[in-house]
Amino acid sequence: NLKLYKDRIELIAMDPANVAMVVFKLLSSAFSEYNVPNERTIGINLINFTQILKRVKPTDILTLELDEGKNKLQIILKGVTIKKFELGLLDIEEREQKVPSLKFTAKIETNTLLFNDAIEDMDIIADSLSFQAISDKFVIQSEGNISSGKIDISTDEETNVQLSAGSVGARYSVEYLKKIIKGSKLTNNVVLEFGQDYPLRVEYKVLDKLALQFVLAPRTPTD
Repeated sequence: NLKLYKDRIELIAMDPANVAMVVFKLLSSAFSEYNVPNERTIGINLINFTQILKRVKPTDILTLELDEGKNKLQIILKGVTIKKFELGLLDIEEREQKVPSLKFTAKIETNTLLFNDAIEDMDIIADSLSFQAISDKFVIQSEGNISSGKIDISTDEETNVQLSAGSVGARYSVEYLKKIIKGSKLTNNVVLEFGQDYPLRVEYKVLDKLALQFVLAPRTPTD
């Protein structure tokens, strides 16, 4: 379900296992023209929608129009040629997802390449890793049956560590993190917020255009 507001398009979804939530906001200021007179929710097949969007060339002008009569979303690509697709709307019954109110004690801002490489490095060790925030650095480490790995990202012009308490740490799934870091295509910076054995929030933001957030549940010692 996509929610169409007068100032943004919003998607909030939870994965089937209730481990991760995604919150995506595409602001009206990201468009050259945006006209949504009445707020509403539309259901679409995300796989079909992304297949159509893959046909968009960098020089194309993309237009999305809602055809109320046909109950379809029209997708128009204008370039050397004009391509027009129609995507049937779906009646998706799902309980409304609400973004949880969370209070974090650690906030890390760093370069997406550094963060991506760290996740990929830890993937060769085990299926989970731990984040630890210390006053002057961000530590990512993992331990397997026969191997271990540790990465220290120190505070510098690309990395900033903020703590409202002492050092904190939590463990998360590498499988989910590998999917989350695909958001790095949007921007060069990522903001990570977590606490002691607490959910993780990952945010990629492009000023005046969009915000992509993920909330990931922590792994417990019994996981």
